[in-house]
Amino acid sequence: MVLAGGASSRFGTPKTAALLAGRPLIEYPLAAMRAAGLPALVVAKSDNDVASLIGDVELLVEPEHPRHPLRGIVSALEHADGPIVVCACDMPFVNEGVLRMLAALPDDLAVVEAGGVPQPMLGRYTPAVLDTLATALAEERSVRATLQNAGANLLPPSALAAFGDPEVLVRDVDTPEDLAIAEGLLTGDR
Repeated sequence: MVLAGGASSRFGTPKTAALLAGRPLIEYPLAAMRAAGLPALVVAKSDNDVASLIGDVELLVEPEHPRHPLRGIVSALEHADGPIVVCACDMPFVNEGVLRMLAALPDDLAVVEAGGVPQPMLGRYTPAVLDTLATALAEERSVRATLQNAGANLLPPSALAAFGDPEVLVRDVDTPEDLAIAEGLLTGDR
């Protein structure tokens, strides 16, 4: 599941269409999903004009409210009939190895940790945690507290080392400056 329901408030325009090395940002995680052999689904708000960017990939429109980081994950779990691997649309460096590793985990809830902080937009979720996440969403609880209370397996950066530089793999694009840094990483002009 590629999550594209964020407001892009720090970016200023919808991130999904932002060009990175000539390609829309959302194409990167979608390509990684395809390479990993995982069926892709994009979860977005109705006002995100992502349909023109994703080709034949299924689009799930999530409810507008509450606007919360868990909204897309809960919507995806409600839609799925089994475990899901989630990746944010603004994570261009996630690769098929990371996604396959997440898909193969036995955990009901496992998320990557970066800089000592859980990254809920890169993880594995199963229907077993749906009620816990839906309650946290309804009560607008903190994502980090919810993950901790749900007993999430926090995967340290070393769990990603076999797939590349962990700091790069989890890098997301929140601002235009982040996009410029990502461009430099892709082209070698750091």
